[in-house]
Amino acid sequence: MKRLWDGLRRRPLLALAIGAIAAMLLGSCGTLSYYAQAVQGHMSLMQAARPIDDWLSDDSTGAPLRDRLLHAREIRRFASAELALPDNDSYKRYADIGRAAVVWNVFATPELSLQLKTWCYPVVGCASYRGYYERARAEAMAAELRADGYDVGVTPVPAYSTLGWFSDPLLNTVIETSDAELARLLFHELAHQVVYVSGDTRFNESFATAVERAGVARWLARSADAKATALYELREQRRVEFIGLLREHRARLEALYARSIDDAQKRAAKQGAFRQLRADYLRLRDGQWGGWAGFDAFFARELNNAHLAALAVYTDLVPAFEKLLISEGGDFPRFYARVKEIASLPADERTRALGP
Repeated sequence: MKRLWDGLRRRPLLALAIGAIAAMLLGSCGTLSYYAQAVQGHMSLMQAARPIDDWLSDDSTGAPLRDRLLHAREIRRFASAELALPDNDSYKRYADIGRAAVVWNVFATPELSLQLKTWCYPVVGCASYRGYYERARAEAMAAELRADGYDVGVTPVPAYSTLGWFSDPLLNTVIETSDAELARLLFHELAHQVVYVSGDTRFNESFATAVERAGVARWLARSADAKATALYELREQRRVEFIGLLREHRARLEALYARSIDDAQKRAAKQGAFRQLRADYLRLRDGQWGGWAGFDAFFARELNNAHLAALAVYTDLVPAFEKLLISEGGDFPRFYARVKEIASLPADERTRALGP
């Protein structure tokens, strides 16, 4: 599951502390509780973090962590020097928070729809998830949504961005990965500091994913590690094929939900559609992939609309952004400037501006 959600760009932009404090003055008891945990959770990360250079000069820092921090520092420098990503203090400090995820995101859709429920926050606007620093809180929210008839997914998330409001720390949740994965995560989160459109999760996440993919390709080209490059490219190709499979089945479900039949018939057909998705995946895994089981964890639970809709947020517009980067000659500053122009357009014009 970690590989899937890491690979398919699942990083929240939680309510920022300044906006959260304002909301606490206005919100209901439930809102107060939510923002309180957001503020407390983020501040605990900030307090636990120390500069990477401090960790490297500390004799008690073990060799494995020292090695990973050295690589992280090199990747961070590459991000600004070669990808024109912000050269600030984000991801130049490190903290071990003692758990495998920094937050857990809750996604929800109606039972017979692929439209994600949105929640609105001060400062950052609306988003199609709700993030919690404790898994139990996320599961409690998920239970409430299920009781109201929603399809729900709860996803562990390794990293997030505060859009430059704070100097986001590097965490143990991302450090123990390959260099390519670490680079991908850092490039993605820094991209959120370049362009962010309030209330448009699909635009934001797809843009950041396009930046990370192009960035990792350049990072690997510089490293000249043929084996690592080949492995990453193979996994990326399989990720693209997997996303294509999900997109195909999502389109089938959308057509089903639009049909003029009663809800009981739709529910029965929905269950059949998810069974078919699982069967098609197994054929892809055991045939074309030769048994490679990199996405098995995705099917280790009962799938529903929320799982497919959440993944779409991080992938749907990626090809369009990648095409735009190519049209700008692969020049990141020019690409960012063009994306900012598009981001300034009204919501109904942004996707059209990205082209077919």
